[in-house]
Amino acid sequence: MPKSPIDPVTQFHDENAKMVASYADDAEWMQASARWRDLAFAKRYMYNFSWLGRPIIQLPADMVAFQELVWSIRPDLIIETGIAHGGSIVLSASMLAMLDVADSVASGRAYTPSQSRRRVLGIDIDIRSHNRKAIEEHPFAYLIDAFEGSSIDPGMISRVQTYAADFKTILVCLDSNHTTEHVLAELTAYAPLTSTGSYCLVFDTVVDDLPEGLFPNRPWNKLDNPKVAVRQFLDTCRKGEILDAGGAACRFEVDETTEAKLLLSSAPNGYLRRVE
Repeated sequence: MPKSPIDPVTQFHDENAKMVASYADDAEWMQASARWRDLAFAKRYMYNFSWLGRPIIQLPADMVAFQELVWSIRPDLIIETGIAHGGSIVLSASMLAMLDVADSVASGRAYTPSQSRRRVLGIDIDIRSHNRKAIEEHPFAYLIDAFEGSSIDPGMISRVQTYAADFKTILVCLDSNHTTEHVLAELTAYAPLTSTGSYCLVFDTVVDDLPEGLFPNRPWNKLDNPKVAVRQFLDTCRKGEILDAGGAACRFEVDETTEAKLLLSSAPNGYLRRVE
């Protein structure tokens, strides 16, 4: 009996997966990637980009990976700690707007921005007036809310939890103060808001992999950074000590597939998928 023809889309993805799986065994390429990464951070490469007019301090590969996750998960709420110039929350808002447009096309209904059920919530200890003005005047501002204050203040945590209670599918991005203590407190507070099957993204875990002293004016460095916080958080999760609002134990795992294909990411071990 002749074999059924291989679906070309399936074949493409299978071949790509095999190629990605081979990356880790290519020592020369991995070493070259690490050298390029170190130079990129030393030369502030991630400051070179904007998203729809707002500066976004991210590596391009992470931006692409983010849109893949948003399209797959289809969240109705994205929570972000760290606003800076607003590029990241504008990226999130634009992705949610595209989901709205896609939903309207699929349903045959007209797209009405004011009726969107999706939101981006940004949290920052200091939203500078010029950045707030630019964000509020942006075309996608209708999808954005911003809370000013420390993300780990108990009052702020309670405020965000109350806000999030009205949403079903939630994705979380942590990108503010990068010390172990701060990120671990954010993970403990906000990761449980992540929907099962969705992600909590922890940025700048790469600090743990970079040369010592690359951030002389910052309180984070090797041994005190987001990757250390992620390790501690996952250990706590494995013990069943991280509970969501319903009292269920949360379990997260590192999405190694996403990390393997990026190579150049600010979030190695930081793509955390909630599996239960």
